This record gives sequence, C-alpha cells and structure tokens, in this order.
Amino acid sequence: MSMAAQAEPRPLTGMTLVLASIAIALGTFMQVLDSTIANVSIPTIAGDLGVSFNQGAWVITSFAVSNGISVPLTGWLVQRFGVVRTFVTSVLLFTLMSLLCGLAWNIESLVIFRVLQGAVSGPMIPGSQALLIMIFGRQRQASALAIWSMTALVAPVAGPILGGYISDNIAWEWIFLINVPVGLACAFICWAMLRDRETPSVKLPIDVIGFALLVVWVGVFQVMLDTGHDADWFNSPWIVIALIISVIGFIAWVIWETHEKHPIVDLSLFKSRNFSIGVIAICTAYAVFFANTLLLPLWLQTEMGYTAFWAGLISAPTGLIAIMLTPFVARLIGTVDARWIATATLAVFGVSFMMRAFYAPDGDFAEFVLPMLIQGIGMSGFFISLTSIAFAEVSGPQIAAASGLSNFARIVSGAFSASVVTTIWERGAAEHQTRVAEVTGRPGSANWEAAMQELQRHGASAQEAFATLVAEVSHQATFLAALDIFRISAFMTGFLVLLVWLTRRPKPQADAAHAVGE
Repeated sequence: MSMAAQAEPRPLTGMTLVLASIAIALGTFMQVLDSTIANVSIPTIAGDLGVSFNQGAWVITSFAVSNGISVPLTGWLVQRFGVVRTFVTSVLLFTLMSLLCGLAWNIESLVIFRVLQGAVSGPMIPGSQALLIMIFGRQRQASALAIWSMTALVAPVAGPILGGYISDNIAWEWIFLINVPVGLACAFICWAMLRDRETPSVKLPIDVIGFALLVVWVGVFQVMLDTGHDADWFNSPWIVIALIISVIGFIAWVIWETHEKHPIVDLSLFKSRNFSIGVIAICTAYAVFFANTLLLPLWLQTEMGYTAFWAGLISAPTGLIAIMLTPFVARLIGTVDARWIATATLAVFGVSFMMRAFYAPDGDFAEFVLPMLIQGIGMSGFFISLTSIAFAEVSGPQIAAASGLSNFARIVSGAFSASVVTTIWERGAAEHQTRVAEVTGRPGSANWEAAMQELQRHGASAQEAFATLVAEVSHQATFLAALDIFRISAFMTGFLVLLVWLTRRPKPQADAAHAVGE
C-alpha cells in the first residue's frame, strides 16, 4: 500500500538501516505469527479451559474478523497521525493485548482480548510495508518489499511449529506472552530511529456511520457463525435474529458506502470486472485454505494421536516451499499472463486437497506431509497472480483503497470459513456415524455382539470392549467427514479456475510489488 510521506526523507544506510529493518520486520512477523500460532494449540486451549473444539476455534476467528474490520481504518489513521506514530502505537497496543491474552482466565476473557488484539493490529501489516519503503527509498522498493514478503512467509511456517512446541512443552499461554518482549523491542527501536522521519498529518473526515455499520454486520454475522452450532442454528430465535440484523446491516452498509463522499470502504472498485472476480477468487481460495489450515492439525491431534508440535511440523512445508519459489514466480508476472499462473496455482491447490481426500486411516507422517509440500507450490503464486488480476484495472490513486478492501474481504472470509468448517465437520461426522453403524452393527446386533466377544477373548472387560467399539465407530465417522471436506475443497478450487478466465488479461507489469505485498 502506498502510504509513504509526501516529502520523502533520505533512505537509511549501514547498521541503522539493518536495525530498523529488523525491528519493522518483527512487527510483521508478530502479527502474521499470531494468525497461525494458535491453530495447532486449539485442542490444548479447549481442554485446559473446559470448552469444546468448536468454542476453542473462537480464539482464531475472533482475532481474524476484528483484524479484518480494522484494516480499512489504516489509511485514515496514517494520514491523520503519521505512519510512524500509527505503527508504533499499534505495536504497543498489540503487545498489551498479547499480555492480556496470556493472562486470560476463561474462554470468554480470552476471546475478548483476542478481539481487541486483532482490532489494534490492523495498521501493523500495511504500516510495516510503508516504513520499509520509506527507509529503503523508492529506488530500492523491490528490496524493501522482498524483506517484507519473506518475513510474512516465514511467520506462517514458524507459527504451527512454535505454537505446537510451546503447547506441548511449556503452556499455551506463552504463545501470546512471547510477543511481549518482542513487541516492546520493536516499538522502542522503531520510535527511537524513525520518529524524526514522521509523515505529515492531515485532518480528514472519517466515515463513522459506515465503519459502525461494518462492525455491526460483520461482528453479528461472525458471532452467529461461532455460536450457531451450540444454539442448534435456526431452531434458536437468537440465531434467526442475528442473521436478520447482519443482513439488514450489510444492506444498509452497502447503500451508505455507495453514497458517502469519504467512504471507509470504496465499493465503487467493484465496478471493475477484474477487481470483482479477482477479489471473489482471492476470498474463496483463501477461505478454503484457511479452513483446511484449521481442520488438518485439529484432526491430527484429536483423531490421529499427534502432538501439537508434530501436527505443526506437518503444516510447515507449505510455507517453506512458498518461501523458496515466490521470488521465481514474481519474475514471471511481467512476462506471463497472470491468468495462467493463477490457473496453475489453483490447480495445484486442487491436487493437494484431493490427495488429502485419499488419506488412509493408518497413514504415516510422510503421507500427511506430501500434500502440504504440493500446496506450498501453489502458495508461491497465489497472492501474486490473483492480486495482479484484481488490480489490472485499478489506477494508481486507487491502489491503496483496493489493497485495503481486498485485504479486508480476504481476512474476514477466512474467519467466516474457520467458523463454518468445524460445524460442517461435526455434522458430517454425525451423519457418517449413522452409516458406519449400519455396516458394523449397533449395540445388541449380531455383528456388534460378535465384535464384543472377540475383544473380550483378548482380555478386555465388557465395559472396555463396549468403549472400544464406540470409539472406533466415532473415529471412522470423523475420518470420513474430514475426507469429505478435503474433497469439497478440491472441487471448489477447480471451479475457481473457470472463474479466473472470465477476467481480462492483465497488462504486463514491471513492478508486481503491490501484488507481492498483498
């Protein structure tokens, strides 16, 4: 996003540049890390706080949705208070909320602090991009964004591994508490080195009503998704009322934003066919990816006996492969039709998901890792290609607004999908449990009694044999439900390939920095 100062200061050099770059990168690293570090820790957090896995997932969705809502405010905050002050304040507030998350005493307090943590972290990603461009200078903008991109890719790799290790060997609270010293160091160095390079501040009007409507419809809809399973969905009056409020809020928000002179979100960008289709593709693909990122470690820990750390290791190859291949893919954007790169990316995603749909019940570590390696190939071109398509018809002055809008839509769609996938998984497991029982027999049937007798002949008591059979039926049903989700994910990415070809071919661009930065 283009948020640099109007009168740009001279670039930094030497050790000053190195230290400032590391400090800014740490800000990016913390924010992205916290969007993935809790994924493998959900079973541990849920068990420790005495809640279901579905409720434990609120820890992820609450952060993501509040972060998405706050992103559109970044442009106004930077222009009103300056990029350095906005970034440093965001980092300090994020650090404070991380401390409170680590001190949370129940699921309600943890979710509240995660909501606040996500909300105050909105300016951290675009702010870090702007600061890196500032200290490197426009002539070395590619180097600045390369550092940013590599940091943003390393964090998702480190998140599951670090979160798993901390959960298994220390305590889940430390996945948040580790941010405290890092955040303080980042804020101190950035303020000490960059406060005299502050960008000009301008008093601008803020779309208070538009932002309030945005918070209402997104927030209520997310709460509905998070609580719908426990409330028995539309059999609950509260869920029906929440849906009505979110729909009315969304309609009112769209009407207001299309007529507001200074909208919080510039919906006029959707007049562009490429932007509309590109954002739909980005959101859908990211929603599928985010849902599977949550589902896989949860399934491995609850059904396959993996620890949080080993579940994190299985997820790590995606980021490692993406880190290695992204620079090569970025070079192709200027010469190859981005639609072909997007097609290849989505096809690889589809292959990865379909490979998971053929997991064996007794699969080993290598079998689980291979699809993640394949997915990493797709990740290397995912943001670059689809963002190039979406931004193909966006003019220079609108790039910042387009980036904010696409980031908002992407983050919120990921949060929505994380809430939905746990419900789909549990309902699918219940349906499969009925079918598995029809094949294996129910308590009292001939098949069931034969299995009971066989287990008892091997030394199990009647109670132990009964518990073993019930657990096996549940295990098989949950396994089949997970395979269904992997299969659906593959079909959805295949559909997106067709959608991509409804766009116009993007003009070759020598600088795909905004695409990489996305």
